[in-house]
Amino acid sequence: MSGDAPRPARGATAGASQAIDAESWAFALELYAEPGVSDACLQLQNECGVDVMMLLMATFAAVRRGIMLTPTDVAEMDAACRGWREQIVLPLRALRTTLRSGPPPAPNEQTEKLRSSIKAAELSAERLQNDVLAQWLAKLPSQSRALQRKDIISALRAVVDLALQGRRGQPSAAQLSLIDVIVGKAVGISN
Repeated sequence: MSGDAPRPARGATAGASQAIDAESWAFALELYAEPGVSDACLQLQNECGVDVMMLLMATFAAVRRGIMLTPTDVAEMDAACRGWREQIVLPLRALRTTLRSGPPPAPNEQTEKLRSSIKAAELSAERLQNDVLAQWLAKLPSQSRALQRKDIISALRAVVDLALQGRRGQPSAAQLSLIDVIVGKAVGISN
């Protein structure tokens, strides 16, 4: 990201991030509900360690705001939300996942109610992560031009590549095709 880019005034950032928060959360929910998108996101999460909220925000930035996130931008976005993700979102997810099969007394009707409560808390935590990401994104200037499909794919690829850095791997062809599914649906709901 260039240091020459103009930044909004402090007050403008707060109002802009609130608007971006609401718009990006609605976009994330709509996109995630599209056929094939949740499966693609979860597969990238499970296989590559991708942060789905970052993936959705990068998609939103490209499709709705015309902002092409670079690998440097993606690293900055990750730094903005890493603490919240690692200390809040991931522990809630791990607890919810563990309750699917144990330890005893799980799984049973009572522990399923607990698991549902934890799932709701996890979704609330992801909403708060969206707020953090919206505040970060509000600092970037929107672009008036629509990005090409290849640009959007490139931005999402940067999110996947960042997740794979710790694993020292490259995305497989199948994983790259998941990015294409997400981009296709995102472009479809934005037209």
